Amino acid sequence: MDAQWENSPGRRFVAVTKVKAILMLVAVVVIILIALIGSSIVKIEGAQVGIVEKKLGGGNLPAGQILAVKGENGIQSQIMMPGWQFFYWPWQYDISKVPMTEIKEGSVGLIQAKDGQSLPVNTIYAPLWDEPKEMLKADYFLSEGKGYKGPQLTVLKPGMYRLNTELFTVKPAPVVNVKVGTVAVIKSNVGEVVTETKERLVEVGQRGIWNKPLMEGQFYLNTNAYEVTIVSIRQTKVSYTAEIEQGEAGKAQPLKPITVRSSDGFTFPVDVRVTYLIEGENAPRVVATVGDDELILTKLVTPTVRAILRNNAEKVKALEYVQNRSVQEQQSALMLKEELGKYGVTVLAVRIGDVGDEKSLGALLKTQTDREIALQEQATFEEQQRAAEKQKALSSTQQEAEEEKRLATAAYGVKVAEQDKQKVIIAAQAEAEQVKVIAEAKAKAYELISRVIGPDNAALIEIMKLVASDAIRITPEVMVGGGSDMTDALMGTILKGMLKKEVQAGKSEK
Repeated sequence: MDAQWENSPGRRFVAVTKVKAILMLVAVVVIILIALIGSSIVKIEGAQVGIVEKKLGGGNLPAGQILAVKGENGIQSQIMMPGWQFFYWPWQYDISKVPMTEIKEGSVGLIQAKDGQSLPVNTIYAPLWDEPKEMLKADYFLSEGKGYKGPQLTVLKPGMYRLNTELFTVKPAPVVNVKVGTVAVIKSNVGEVVTETKERLVEVGQRGIWNKPLMEGQFYLNTNAYEVTIVSIRQTKVSYTAEIEQGEAGKAQPLKPITVRSSDGFTFPVDVRVTYLIEGENAPRVVATVGDDELILTKLVTPTVRAILRNNAEKVKALEYVQNRSVQEQQSALMLKEELGKYGVTVLAVRIGDVGDEKSLGALLKTQTDREIALQEQATFEEQQRAAEKQKALSSTQQEAEEEKRLATAAYGVKVAEQDKQKVIIAAQAEAEQVKVIAEAKAKAYELISRVIGPDNAALIEIMKLVASDAIRITPEVMVGGGSDMTDALMGTILKGMLKKEVQAGKSEK
């Protein structure tokens, strides 16, 4: 019967049923195991960080401790990295997925630690870490690294960071960007405390205002620990004027004209332009004594300019101030250079423009103008008088010159007349000599003829020559008798004609 049962269909059915039941049980167990194992698997994406909190099986944390370093219950210092993580049972662990911490370009990350050792006495920031990456390992920070709780001097530069956000909180802050034409003066709230300082300045690294500024560039500093003052080292032009000149817009800072009072009681505005700069090496001294750029202008430059111009104006009269503007300009420049130089401000130029206006100095300037016109008229009259005197002297000189010219001409005429006289005398003498020579020659010739033909015949021939040559008219006015009487008659006629010529010649000369 037992054999029949064993071979019966019923038994086979029961056996199959048992096998199926076992298989189903195994399947259920496997499913349960898979479900349990699956529930312990955690996947961390590439841009995520896993924060682990242990709920059971680790014991209690030491008093005052926030993160577990040795597996105690609570938030674990160690974080989960990207990938598949196993055996983190939900009943034992809570897993939080947080994004990586990103610091963007142009920023720094200011770090605050929630756990760690207490800060040293008289400090408010944890010291710098030589290796920031080591600091970001929470388990190392809280154990071997002996990190301090509170604000960290170390900052995060631009980039992506995997850190335990339950330990570190990060806030972005602007990077210290020192542009061209500026420097950064640092006031440090950390470092060695110095009791004795020079001009309130300390060495770099000590607590206080550093004596050396940061030059052009980017600097990753904890701007809470290091207070940064940006100071321009370019030339700054300040215009204390009613109006900005053409071409000055955007280049000068317009302020009201400076009002001064002269020694004779006149109050008037003065247009002043001051150009100054702060040398980079002097910037810490300026910040230590005055403050930033805005305070340098409002608390130092402007009050000093006003005080010096007003003090100088009190020493002179208004008209003297107007007339000697260049002197005031030079004096003010020297005094401003000396006074502002004490604070590290270098004065490059001081220019005084318009002095006064119609309301303040109109009457005074009109009086001065009228006086100047009168003086000019007087000067013109004196000049005209001098010109007249010069003209009179010139006329006298010209007259004297004419007289001298006439005298010279007369003297020259006398000299010429004298020479003409001498010429006439010499000519007369020459003519007389000629006549004499001719006469002597004729006499000799007549003597020779007389010897040959006789004196009477010779005389008659000569008389006839004279009659022929001079065309003497012979008239019968003489009684001719004969012989020698005829000769006498001819001689008489000839002599009468010669006498008549002499008389006519004498009349013509008169």
